[in-house]
Amino acid sequence: MIVVGAGHAGLEAAFAGARLGVAVTVVTGSVGTIGQTPCNPSIGGVAKGHLVHEIHALGGFMGKAADACAIHGRKLNLSKGPAVHSTRLQVDKLRYGAFAQAAILDHPGVVVREGLVVAVEVGDDGAVTGVRLADGERVAGQAVVVTTGTFLGGVLHTGSTKTPGGRVGEAPATELSTQLATLGFRLVRLKTGTPPRLDRTTIDWGALEAQGSDDPFPRFCAPDEPDAPPRLPEAHCYITHTNAEVHALIRERLYESPMYSGQIEGVGPRYCPSIEDKVVRFADRERHQIFLEPEGLQPDALIYPNGISTSLPAEVQVEMVRGIAGLEAARIVRPGYAVEYDAVDARALNHALASDAIPGLAFAGQINGTSGYEEAGIQGLLAGANAALRLLGREPLELGRDQAYGGVLVDDLVTVGCDEPYRMFTSRAEYRLLLREDNADERLAGIAHAHGLIPTARWERILRRLERVAACVDGRANEEGEEAWIVAKARARKTYAGYLERQRREVARIRGETGNLPLPADLDYFAIEGLTRESAERLARVQPSSTAQAARIPGMTPAALSCVWAHARILKRQRARQN
Repeated sequence: MIVVGAGHAGLEAAFAGARLGVAVTVVTGSVGTIGQTPCNPSIGGVAKGHLVHEIHALGGFMGKAADACAIHGRKLNLSKGPAVHSTRLQVDKLRYGAFAQAAILDHPGVVVREGLVVAVEVGDDGAVTGVRLADGERVAGQAVVVTTGTFLGGVLHTGSTKTPGGRVGEAPATELSTQLATLGFRLVRLKTGTPPRLDRTTIDWGALEAQGSDDPFPRFCAPDEPDAPPRLPEAHCYITHTNAEVHALIRERLYESPMYSGQIEGVGPRYCPSIEDKVVRFADRERHQIFLEPEGLQPDALIYPNGISTSLPAEVQVEMVRGIAGLEAARIVRPGYAVEYDAVDARALNHALASDAIPGLAFAGQINGTSGYEEAGIQGLLAGANAALRLLGREPLELGRDQAYGGVLVDDLVTVGCDEPYRMFTSRAEYRLLLREDNADERLAGIAHAHGLIPTARWERILRRLERVAACVDGRANEEGEEAWIVAKARARKTYAGYLERQRREVARIRGETGNLPLPADLDYFAIEGLTRESAERLARVQPSSTAQAARIPGMTPAALSCVWAHARILKRQRARQN
């Protein structure tokens, strides 16, 4: 099995294949950039933390790596119910890359080689036979998982300056992009971006609000795991804001932004906009929050100003940054930039993230139209595991929407696709009460063990953990005698017990024949009472043929689906009366 790329998707794909006993070769442009966090130096966040817990439950790498390199940690959404509590860890950027490099270079089942893949080779029978490198060398393999991130046809934009590349200082994969189109894959042009990086010694920290970590410090590994990594020292984040003067500057120089000048054709992420987009789309807002996040514990580690992603000219970025409280004397070490790149229309893939047209070829990560390390990681794990399972002649690993956020993500991608970089939100999961962070092991560890992704010893330890939770739930164990994390799991399970049973019945109904009702092609969704305009727009754009298909549209809430299902029942009764 060949994995093209060694970012977050590539790492998970390689490790999953190796855990299943398949020989894995990873081809990467540079060993030194394995496992980089090129944008935000954090792992997790709203819904993204759920994905990392699921990766960990399936035996993956990201959760353990984040725990080993974490320097700041918070649980988000604590004012809401446990279903949407989300872990977010700030990581030491250099340590995370070094941790990833050591893990894969030392792995006995993985061979890593440097090179630029320019083509996926296909045999006379239509199946993959390997890849071809820029130097003409061929690497043979019966499965290829492409995880090229933002490198397919990548172009960096800062003001009017355009530079070929997938990241700063790294060449794009232009030839591979062209060849994938030749193989019949439809490519779409997408865009993402990053803020300028700041010299920490030039920031007035005394003028800013400090934000510490939560206590207890959140983790992705469970406390009873024998190989859980030790803690690093903690670093604080700080909070500041933009202001009216900064917004006026951005509006005045907007014509120099490549997104507004027409220089960039790709579509950017709606839910992670640039500061230019924020100022234009939210014109009534007087300020926007900025988190100043350290990229590491080193004295010279840069500061990531989360919230001002931009592609304005470098000199405008200097003026903009110095108009922000605490940053009046800040020095920009590296200007922000936008990245425009090619992505594959994932509707050409099946639920194993593989191509039916070219057996043995799979895709994972930003090449499938997603945004974020966590979305890439879960895809890499599933694509890599399925590529290996296919080589072994075994059944694929496919997760349902009621089993995992990873199942929601894959189903959204291959069923509906995306016209902008896809980001995971809890609202995308219609069964999110079933899909909590605290029950990821309960949902997925048995599946992981059955497919060979976690060893029996780990599965047995998880079973003992789940028995302790069950004993607290049904009163066989006293909560006062248990560790706090076990009690928290038990209380979450008890809190949602009634709701969970109701959602399980809903799952059975939608999966059953009686739950899947037809929808007419000319249905006016804007006339359905109770539907929000956003839901109606999504439905009108897709025009689903059934309620089951409507349930697979990204962003459809349980409330919206209930409205559609109820309306479909009314239409069914009307047809019955007419007949």
